[in-house]
Amino acid sequence: MSYDISLYRIETKEKEVITDDENFFENEENLIPFTEQQFQELNDRLASYGYEFSGENDYGLQFNHQDEDRGTALLTKEALFFRASWTNNSIFEVGMTASEFTDSGEYAKYDFQNGEWETYE
Repeated sequence: MSYDISLYRIETKEKEVITDDENFFENEENLIPFTEQQFQELNDRLASYGYEFSGENDYGLQFNHQDEDRGTALLTKEALFFRASWTNNSIFEVGMTASEFTDSGEYAKYDFQNGEWETYE
């Protein structure tokens, strides 16, 4: 089992908040893609946090961290997905990392287990 937290552009959050679509995240057309610059900055930021590129698949770029509590990350055109193991320490570490990525005001964090958004205030 894993704990999933995602990072989206703030515009995606704004769209999701005003919709009644319970399957919002399953429709790629609802997700606002990152700009090339945002994608590169997120890629670079993952590296600065110790995430190591482990490969590319049909969805995007996969990253692992030597510290298992930091989980894994998948950077796609529309989202940055963090996956933590189901331990308090891992959920905390991954949640804090995702929260820190909202500091520019460009991104919003979504916690799928709680169904809640978080933005930098």
